[in-house]
Amino acid sequence: MAEISKDTQAEKKVKNRSSKKPGLGLWKRLKKNKLAMAGLFIVSIIFIVALFAPLISPYDPDKQDVTIRLLKIGSPGHILGTDEYGRDLLSRVIYGARISLLVGFCSVAFGLIFGVILGLVSGYYSKLDSIIMRIVDILLAFPGVLLALAIVSALGPGIINVIIAIGIWSVPTVARVVRSTVLYIKELDYVTAARALGDTDFNIIFREILPNCISPIIVYATMRLATAILSAATLSFLGLGAQPPMAEWGAMASTGRNFIYQAPHLTLIPGAAIIIVVFGFNSLGDGLRDALDPNLKNNL
Repeated sequence: MAEISKDTQAEKKVKNRSSKKPGLGLWKRLKKNKLAMAGLFIVSIIFIVALFAPLISPYDPDKQDVTIRLLKIGSPGHILGTDEYGRDLLSRVIYGARISLLVGFCSVAFGLIFGVILGLVSGYYSKLDSIIMRIVDILLAFPGVLLALAIVSALGPGIINVIIAIGIWSVPTVARVVRSTVLYIKELDYVTAARALGDTDFNIIFREILPNCISPIIVYATMRLATAILSAATLSFLGLGAQPPMAEWGAMASTGRNFIYQAPHLTLIPGAAIIIVVFGFNSLGDGLRDALDPNLKNNL
């Protein structure tokens, strides 16, 4: 029994060392990827803008003044012009970052919580695997945006319902990612040793397996944020997301299309903000994937 205990301790030390390796040089490896650093810079700026929106914004985003409606870019006092109600476009874009990040993070967190739990249970318990995966397959059979659109249509328009819809859309993919990782990890020696020593399934799953699933979860969550923000903007553009007078990029682009010839900046500027944020999160996610992958030669 003492020998087994020593062997188990040695295996756990090896496991802990291997699990820490991706984090030891993560920043060093990430800095080598210029595209990832560009994404990190963009994401950092967006966070700062969203956090300090009341201090950065020159005007109240909902304040209307029809005497200055549809001002062009570069107008005195309004760098990005004004919309059809005379509201400052720069202020609305700044506050729109808050809504986009809120929807992105909340929906991804929703998907991660349920997806990780389903993935852990499915990967660890073989008897439940087929049942859970068939349910996941049914959800995956629907195109993502169509599934979110159907859910929002059933629940009704609004930011909360958009978060729920995108979160449900995220669950099956997260479950798949976690399940595939669990199927590999649960066969490793340190997990087998913990099971042989009588450790409970709960401890094995959450103390031995889950910590080693963090890397793919982080990568997926980062890249999923871009998809969530884009999907939320799409739903708002269709009138199912943020409702007036809320400053949300998709809704702003939707109302701006009514003035596409007279004031194209009302659509182009919110659209550009969406593109920049999505590019930032995708680039950062790609960089994190490369930096956390121990099989890549450039990470050695």
